[in-house]
Amino acid sequence: MQSYYVILFLCLLVMLSYVFTLISKYTRIPSVVLLLGTGIGLKYLGDSYHLALAGVNDYVQMLGTVGLIMIVLEASLDLHVTREKTSLIRNSFLSAIVILAVSVIAITLVLQFWLHESFINSLVYAIPLSIISSAIVIPSVTHLEENKKEFLIYEASFSDIIGIIIFNYFTAGEVFSLQSLFGFVGGIVAGIIISLVVSVFLIYMLTKIRINIRFFLIFSILIFLYVSGKMLHLPSLIIIMMFGLLINNWHLLRRQQLVKWSFFDNNEVEQIALLMKSLTAETAFLIRTFFFVIFGYSINVGMLFNKEVVIVGTLIVGILLLARVLLLRFFVHSSVMPEVLMLPRGLITIVLFYIIPENLRLKSFNEGILFYVVLLTSLLMMVGLMIHTTDKPKKEEEERAVFGETA
Repeated sequence: MQSYYVILFLCLLVMLSYVFTLISKYTRIPSVVLLLGTGIGLKYLGDSYHLALAGVNDYVQMLGTVGLIMIVLEASLDLHVTREKTSLIRNSFLSAIVILAVSVIAITLVLQFWLHESFINSLVYAIPLSIISSAIVIPSVTHLEENKKEFLIYEASFSDIIGIIIFNYFTAGEVFSLQSLFGFVGGIVAGIIISLVVSVFLIYMLTKIRINIRFFLIFSILIFLYVSGKMLHLPSLIIIMMFGLLINNWHLLRRQQLVKWSFFDNNEVEQIALLMKSLTAETAFLIRTFFFVIFGYSINVGMLFNKEVVIVGTLIVGILLLARVLLLRFFVHSSVMPEVLMLPRGLITIVLFYIIPENLRLKSFNEGILFYVVLLTSLLMMVGLMIHTTDKPKKEEEERAVFGETA
C-alpha cells in the first residue's frame, strides 16, 4: 500500500504543477514560486505528523544534475539562428556576459568584505548567484511581446551556458597561471570539436533508428557523456549545447557540401527537432516540478529571518538589480520593463552551490542567503510580469527600436 501512496502522491504533484502552470499563465505568478511554496508547506505538514523525507540533499543534487542537462538542452533548442536575428542575438549575448561579469565582481567584493574570506572562494560563490535561471525565465515569458520574449530567452540561455563554463574553470584547480588558462581554452576547443562529431553522430542515429524508442536513448547517451566528461574534468556541457544548437539550426548546414554528401534527410532532421523540443520541454517540466518541490521542502524558513541573511541577501539582490538597470540601457534603447526584473535565480544556482569543492567552500556562509536570493528574485520577477502590460498598437514602433538594427 505504501508504494501506491507514493505513486499517487507523485502523480498529484505533476497534476498540481500543471495547474500552477495554468495559474501562472493567467495571474503571471511564476509557477516556481508556487512549487517552492508547495515544498515548504509539505515540510510543515510532515513536521506536524512527525514524517520526514530522508536524504533530501541527495535528491536535490541528483535531480539538479539531470535538470541542468535538460535545461541547457532546452535552452539551446530555443536558440534559433537567422540573419534577421543577428542584432537580437548579439545584444542578448553582450547583455548576458557583461551583466554576469559585473554582478560576479560586485558580489565577490561584498562576500569578501562581509565574511572576511579569500577572494577566490568568494568568487566561486558569486558566480552561481550571478547566473539567470533559464529554467524559470523560459516558461514565464510566454505572454510577453515576441521581441522581449526572444531577448530574455536568449539572454537567460547565454547566462546559463557562460556562467557554467566560468564556474567550471574556477573550480578546476589553479586558475592564475598560463598553463591552466591554455588548458581551459584548449579543453573548450577540444570539447567543441568532439561535440560537433558526437552531435552529428547522434542526429544520424535519430534519422536512422526506426523503432519508436529513440529519444530517451539519446537523452541517456547525453547524460552519460556529461557525467563521464565531468569525471574526466572535461567541459562536457558543451556537448549538450552543441547538440541542441546543431539540430535546431540544421537549416544553416543543409545547403553545405558536407550535408549534400551525407546520408541525412533534411526534412526528417527538422521533424526530429520539433519532436526533440517537445520531449525536452516535457522532461524538463517533470524534473523542474520535483526539483523545486524538494528544494522548497529542504528550506529552513527560520533562516530567512536571520539578520545576516536579510542584509547580505538584500545587498546581493540590490547589486543584481542595479547591474541590470544600468547595463540594459546599453543593449535596450527604450523601455527596459519588465526586463530589469527578470533576474530569477533557480536550479542552476542551487546545483552549482551543491558541487562547490570542499577546499573552496566559505566556512562562514549562511545557506539561508541562497534561499533568500532565490525567493526574492523570483518574487521580483513575479512583480515585473504582473505590472507589465502589452499595448501592441502603441508599442509596435518602440519594440522595433528596442531590438532592431539601431542597436
